[in-house]
Amino acid sequence: MSLVKVKFCGITREEDLRKAVELGVDYVGFIMYPKSPRWVGWEKLKHFLSLSEGVKKVVVFVNPSYQEVEQALSMGADFVQLHGEESFEFAKAIGLDKVIKALRVKDSIFVDDVWKKAHAILLDTYSEKAYGGTGESFDWKIAKSVVDAGFRVFLSGGLNPENVSYAIRLVKPYAVDVSSGIESSPGIKDQRKMEAFIHAVKNALKD
Repeated sequence: MSLVKVKFCGITREEDLRKAVELGVDYVGFIMYPKSPRWVGWEKLKHFLSLSEGVKKVVVFVNPSYQEVEQALSMGADFVQLHGEESFEFAKAIGLDKVIKALRVKDSIFVDDVWKKAHAILLDTYSEKAYGGTGESFDWKIAKSVVDAGFRVFLSGGLNPENVSYAIRLVKPYAVDVSSGIESSPGIKDQRKMEAFIHAVKNALKD
């Protein structure tokens, strides 16, 4: 099996972005949800997009307007991650090949087959308080069943350098997505944890 792809999300500092690129991650994620502690805003987003050489750039929105999505794509984003209640029609209007649709998992999930046409779906832990960024994991067997059903899955929620190898072996996702699991505090990445996470992903499928 080919190596699982890695997305470092919630990047807010230039030095963390440079480290992610240096480590060879596949995707970097920038959050455009003002209520998130990892929100970057348009000016910073533009700067970060220009620095993200050789890595896929994902801009994360929660229930955005079509204009906001278009603006992010015109600034150089490769994908938009839709983390709210956005409809399939909305995703289709953007272009499904540019959409990662986030779905929040409680104790089970139904994913409509139409989402197989998107770039990927991202499974994250449901929280009453927030859209994503909980740092909590859900039952990964649920994610495995979605992978087994033929979806391209980004596994998110509560991943860290200690548990990501096990998660990869169990779920066999297309990609793993990490934010708080490589941080010292919200939005501040810990470069040693970033290195440890990549190391764990690379070793996950060796034995």
